[in-house]
Amino acid sequence: MSEQIRVLVCDDQPLIRTGFSTIIDAQPDLTVVGECGDGRTAVELARSLQPDIVVMDVRMPVLDGIEATRLLAGTGVEHPVTVLVVTTFNLDEYVYEALRAGASGFLLKDAPADQLLHGIRTVASGASLLAPEVTRRLVGRFAERIRPTAQTEQNSPLSPREQEVLRLIADGLSNGEIADKLVLSHETVKTHVSRILTKLGLRDRVQAVVYAYRTGIVS
Repeated sequence: MSEQIRVLVCDDQPLIRTGFSTIIDAQPDLTVVGECGDGRTAVELARSLQPDIVVMDVRMPVLDGIEATRLLAGTGVEHPVTVLVVTTFNLDEYVYEALRAGASGFLLKDAPADQLLHGIRTVASGASLLAPEVTRRLVGRFAERIRPTAQTEQNSPLSPREQEVLRLIADGLSNGEIADKLVLSHETVKTHVSRILTKLGLRDRVQAVVYAYRTGIVS
């Protein structure tokens, strides 16, 4: 990632788009590299400009933000882009669909400016924006929609300890809580989490929770 975090802002409301861009550009560590008002253009600009983060609205013309996110960050995308979904709609279903599509975070448009900036920096660092317990609630609520795969604990690439850590991640525990529960050091837990993500080809803890449900490690 470059010294500055490069941001693409996608929202079909010009005032909101301009407001976000003004707030972001005022930060010394952030810069807006482009703006657009529909999902199709968002995908095209993200592929050409290669921003570090795409701030993506959900409801947009031509192509909605969920589908645009899927094309940029979904399963099988060769060079995924980090997406922070921002919407006026505080609906679990939107959050869930955005995360399933590959988004790394979710924020409401009426959140204070400092939350927007924190969200951008958080997902840019490789972390997910939702608290683990929120992720678990959302994925758990819609778990019946996740089709189990042929992957099972028996043929998992994860070691038994890593599977144990993954179950605790899916249960909403932080690294510190996992360390306490398993009587491990914080650094050891961080190493386990990093190996889990690497082995499974996952970007963050959000995707790890979805994986845990999909493979039946948790239900």
